[in-house]
This record gives sequence, structure tokens and C-alpha cells, in this order.
Amino acid sequence: MTRNTSESSEEREPDGPVTVVDGAPAPGASSEAATGGRRMALDVHGRLRAMILSGELPPGSALLQAEMARKLGVSRTPMREAFRLLQEEGLIDARPDQRARVRAVDPEDLDGVYGARIMLEALAVTTTAKTLTSEDLDRMGEMLERMKAHADDEKPDEWYAAHREFHRVATRAVGAQLQRTLSSLAEHSERYVRLAQLGVPGSRARAHQEHEALLEALKANDEAEATKVIAVHLARTALSVMADVAPEYEPVTTRSALRIVSGGQA
Repeated sequence: MTRNTSESSEEREPDGPVTVVDGAPAPGASSEAATGGRRMALDVHGRLRAMILSGELPPGSALLQAEMARKLGVSRTPMREAFRLLQEEGLIDARPDQRARVRAVDPEDLDGVYGARIMLEALAVTTTAKTLTSEDLDRMGEMLERMKAHADDEKPDEWYAAHREFHRVATRAVGAQLQRTLSSLAEHSERYVRLAQLGVPGSRARAHQEHEALLEALKANDEAEATKVIAVHLARTALSVMADVAPEYEPVTTRSALRIVSGGQA
């Protein structure tokens, strides 16, 4: 079937020099230009990633490179690289001669992400518990109040920002490598947090109670209770989403991690 003129024009690069092709400099292009092209691709990747994790691009959404390039005001070259990175992360399915789509919720991915978060965040909370200062605890209390204030927002970006900071302070004493891992897992699981809050009435109120319980345990210097609270809090989110989107799937990893952290009591 012959493609019409407007469709063909969408697939062409915008006018002007292109200095990066598939991540490599074009003939005659400087290494500085190539570096700039790489930075642009990473920026586009970050923006698309945020749109997927926030639900702005929900599971199953079709993604056209030309359309997204126009929307974000960039050329097709960084968009191609961004799509490649998103596919490597498992956030989109992109096959030759087919439209890319945002991946549906994968229960195995959900189970693995939360199993890892339970184990690693429990370790981080345990490590951090005895090092928290009064300023740290005040900061967590401030974030808790901010979450409460934005609990009913239709576009709760402020809630999520405060939520990330609350968890960051509670785990701040671990080393840089573990911090990066925790941050990556938290970003990945934010998609599931949003699904839990959409699909389970009262989920945010329950989360608030669990955050309060964590803060109280840390204030009381009760390391064991704080570790248990964070494990149960994370597991509840995972199991709530799993029950909603894949009730037939048995979340062995999440349940095993919770059992280990809880001393076999889960």
C-alpha cells in the first residue's frame, strides 16, 4: 500500500544537520556533537520513562517514534536511541515493522522487583535506624505531612516526591552502590504503587498508617519493628497489585522475602 505524503514526511528527520546516527558520529561530526547527541537521547529516554512510570502512558499504549519526536520537540535520532533503552529496561515492546507499545504489567517482574525491594530496603532501614538524627526524623515527619496534604490530589506529583524523600531518608546510611540500586528499584516500582492506588480503594490511607508506624518505630529506636514495618508495607503494595492484575499468579519471591525479613512469621 502506498504511503501518503504527510505520513512520509513524519518519518523523515527535521531539516538541518544530523550529527549522530544510531549513537555514532556522522562523517565529519565532532566528538563534542556526538556527546551532545547522546545526552539528548538520555534526556528523551528519561522523559519517556517518567511518562510510562507515572501512568501518563498507560500499559498497552501505542508509541510512534515520529509522533513522540514531535511531542517532545526532538529529531527521530535521539528518539530511536530512547526507544532502544526503554526496550532494554523492559518498559516497551518494540518489534521491527510494528508499533512499539508500553508493556502490560508483568507479574513476574512485579514479584521480582518487590522481592528485591523487601530484602534490600529492610537491610537499609536496619543499617540506618541507629544513625538517624533528630533532623532526619523531623524531615521524615515533614514528608509524612506533605503526603497527607496531597493525598487527594488528582495529579499527585507532590505526593510521590514526598514519598520518595521519606524512603530516601529512612535508608540514607547505606553505601552509594546500594543507594543507586534502591533508587532504581523504587523508580521501577512507582508504576506499581500508582496501580495499587488506582485499583485498591483506601490504599493511600493504609500506606499513610504504615509510614506513620515506620516513623514511630525509628523514633523509638526499635530497629526490629522498623524492619518488619517496611517489609510488610512493601509486600502489601505488591500483593494488592498482584491480586488486581494477575490473581492467578503466585508471588513466591515477594512472600519468601517477607518471610525471611519477618523471621518466618509472614
